[in-house]
Amino acid sequence: MRVYVPLTLSGLAEAHKNGELGPGPLDAFAVTPALREWYVSDDIEELEYAALNRAAQASLRQLAGHPEAARRRVVVAVDVADGAAVADPDRGLDQSALGEVRVAGPVPLSKAGAVHVDAADAEADIAAAAAALGAADQGDDDAQFTVDGAEDHDLMWFGVQEIPHLIG
Repeated sequence: MRVYVPLTLSGLAEAHKNGELGPGPLDAFAVTPALREWYVSDDIEELEYAALNRAAQASLRQLAGHPEAARRRVVVAVDVADGAAVADPDRGLDQSALGEVRVAGPVPLSKAGAVHVDAADAEADIAAAAAALGAADQGDDDAQFTVDGAEDHDLMWFGVQEIPHLIG
């Protein structure tokens, strides 16, 4: 099963140093039954893209909580054994939890298929979105507009072998 783990660049550096994502439990995103129902698609690529975008939103939340982190969202796509990623059944159709799964233990970085990272030219918009997140959560429409602006930037795809370049 492919899962998408939200990180920051400093979190990616730590994972690279340790050779694993973790320690567990890890919050991640995947194509869950609730995400399928919400997205109303049978196209697995579209569904995985939706899960990736959910992870990018979670990465933005991590950035909001770590003002010292570089203002670039990071998502690592990893393959875990079926059943290793579990959705919370109590939050099944809660829109804020769509695609959310938990992986019990650490995941070797060797299981990563790709790393998705914002381009450097997205940093100003990501910084503004991270700063506005709290106000957006409180219902501020202007702040929500700023947060939504982060989604105008697609994450770039990198091979795992490129991690040293990304964190260097």
